[in-house]
Amino acid sequence: MTSPLGQSVRRLEDPGILRGKAQFLDDVPVDHPLHLAVVRTTVAHARFKVVDTEGARQAPGVAEVVTAADLGPHNGPFPHPTWFPPQAGLRATIDPMVRPELLWVLAAGRVRYAGEPVAAVVADDPYLAGDGAELVELDYEPLATVSGVDDALAPDAELLNPDWGDNLSAHFTVRKGDVEAAFARAAVVVRGTFEMGRQTGAPLEPRGALAVPGSGPDGDRLTLWSSTQAPHWLRPALATFTGLDTERIRVIAPHVGGGFGTKSMVYPEELLVALLALRLGRPVKWVESRIEHFVGAIHSRDQRHEVELALDAEGRILGLRDHYLVDVGASNVEGLVVPYNTTGHLQGAYRVPALELDCRCAVTNKTPLSAYRGAGRPEAVFAMERILDRAAGELGMDPVELRRRNLVGPDEMPYDTGIPYRDGSRLVIDAGDVPASLELAVREGGYEDWRRRQAELRRAGRYLGIGVGTYVEGTGIGPGELAEVRIEPDGGVLVAVALPSQGQGHATTLAQICAGVLTVPLDKVRLVQGDTGVVGEGGGTIASRTAVVVGNAVGDAAGKLAGELLRAAAELLEANPDDLELRAGRVQVRGAPRQSLALAEVATLVGDGDGLAATGRFTPPAVTFASGTHLAVVEVDPWLGQVTVLRYLVVHDCGVLVNPTIVEAQVAGGVAQGIGGALLEELVYDEEGQLLTGSFMEYLVPRSTGLPDIEVLHLETPSERNPLGIKGVGEAGTIGPPAAIAGAVEDALAPFGARVDRCPLTPHVVAGLVPDDALPADA
Repeated sequence: MTSPLGQSVRRLEDPGILRGKAQFLDDVPVDHPLHLAVVRTTVAHARFKVVDTEGARQAPGVAEVVTAADLGPHNGPFPHPTWFPPQAGLRATIDPMVRPELLWVLAAGRVRYAGEPVAAVVADDPYLAGDGAELVELDYEPLATVSGVDDALAPDAELLNPDWGDNLSAHFTVRKGDVEAAFARAAVVVRGTFEMGRQTGAPLEPRGALAVPGSGPDGDRLTLWSSTQAPHWLRPALATFTGLDTERIRVIAPHVGGGFGTKSMVYPEELLVALLALRLGRPVKWVESRIEHFVGAIHSRDQRHEVELALDAEGRILGLRDHYLVDVGASNVEGLVVPYNTTGHLQGAYRVPALELDCRCAVTNKTPLSAYRGAGRPEAVFAMERILDRAAGELGMDPVELRRRNLVGPDEMPYDTGIPYRDGSRLVIDAGDVPASLELAVREGGYEDWRRRQAELRRAGRYLGIGVGTYVEGTGIGPGELAEVRIEPDGGVLVAVALPSQGQGHATTLAQICAGVLTVPLDKVRLVQGDTGVVGEGGGTIASRTAVVVGNAVGDAAGKLAGELLRAAAELLEANPDDLELRAGRVQVRGAPRQSLALAEVATLVGDGDGLAATGRFTPPAVTFASGTHLAVVEVDPWLGQVTVLRYLVVHDCGVLVNPTIVEAQVAGGVAQGIGGALLEELVYDEEGQLLTGSFMEYLVPRSTGLPDIEVLHLETPSERNPLGIKGVGEAGTIGPPAAIAGAVEDALAPFGARVDRCPLTPHVVAGLVPDDALPADA
């Protein structure tokens, strides 16, 4: 039997999804639930009070109306469940200032962003709940709005948190080498200011939660279904806010229709349905509307970088400075996760002997900011690749050649970048060949041919541009994960893990790992995931970590179970364990296949009645680095501002490929989102803190008809940091497009002397790069 590991087998989860049999949050059956509607502030910054709830209480079908005062001590504040304090290694090396974040279920006395929950109505159906919510009366005393980082950091700024004394949420500086000396001896110094606009994940399925109360001999119990990426983070948060013991709470993530980091947070609405279900003794359900999602779910990106790059006359990097600002909105709910991810990935795979990175995070009157697919990495790559393109122009050098001269080669791996990673360990790129990915992208992407065509098209009045960008990505971050693999009496194999899927294909890839070890048919493997009642500890499906951490835990469990099967079968077959092997779902004597037992027979004879099981664990020693190169070819209409992506090619190295087709789909999906970030998507606020792009009429996302064919090529440099040699892939596709497409647009508009300093490059932005009466510089 050929091992399924490394094969492009069809996804096991797809038939149920395609036939409508997959159970998402809104499909979970429950008798007579109450429905929750959230009253959200329409003012971005104000002191407020709830004037009247009586009209809502008397409305048809309403069962309860609650405010912060009604929830009492259950309202908080408590330490934010998804705020991560800097780890010891990071504190010791850079000593960051990070203000801890608190979480309230409902705002009390003060609101800090339009869309913040201030009250809730529970009714017999969602429409009656919504009608009741409109009857809750609020009185506002408006405060000055802090509309952006410059306002936030001004000396006379209105303070979002008066006890802080300023609006600085976090500040840190990372240094290595002698930066002053590097710039003093540089032949060329280039400078640029680069911005990436505010975006959100906008998954197909918005957020939702369903809380079902219960009771037992030891008191109240609670089961909560949530469209979450991290049920094992949500569970202790529910315990803190409800007062129930953690053991009495079960959190289940059913099928989840996309997450992209947006659903990795613990949100007030999840806590609210739990509190009200326990109070009312009835199931309470909340399903977010799309409009709510735009104002209530976390945002991301929104960084501005002031970059300086020092180079010698041959184009080799001597030093780099980057002072950057992050607009974290009203709350920096994950601490340094996004801001420091940018720091950790800014150098990429380039040799940077001297470095100074300074980051300041400011709170503003916008929806809180946190991780969205890529989580600080697209911003880092955008800033670095843009300044490299500027340097190439200054030196009169081809941008690909400049990168060749500065990329770390495979003979230099593992490569110590000289700074700490976010987890406090040394940031050492373990394995990879980024120069090879660049050369493959240039060759297979037809770089030289496009250059020749570019000159021809310019003579005809058409503007074509080529952009490239390289990157590395730390993947597979801890903590460790557990997995259980069980041979069931009927011959099926059950794999149980903590982390839920949001469409990544866990049921297939983890089954491939398990089936490859146990030599069973793939369709015999069944995955149970995202249920704290099955696996009691775990992290979240975030940070490109599932294949690395959970995959190796499954491999460990399957390997241990294989050992148990061989030992047990040795007794049953009266053979030496060393003379046995697993083949085609049986234990057999080598060279004597008739002397064999089916795995189910062994499990039934020696197991506990439910089969035979083993538990595995994997804790990564450090992150493992995926890497790659993106190449984009675009044509630009300078006066209409239209950008057409003619070709998009990715060369990606995620180590050993478990399922090439799934990897390609992950990369392509990420590229689609990255193209959206490069050309379309931006959350725009006005001076009063009102979101102007709060629906899909204004916040544009790519459609399949507007995307190019996304070509994905693979390199396989096995990771040195896990037994399977896997590196993560979930976020890679989003990292390169803003940089590659911005470079291509600037290249296309080079005859006009245009500079591309920010994304997204919407039509009005692109048209604004070229004056209406402008002629090409070479005209």
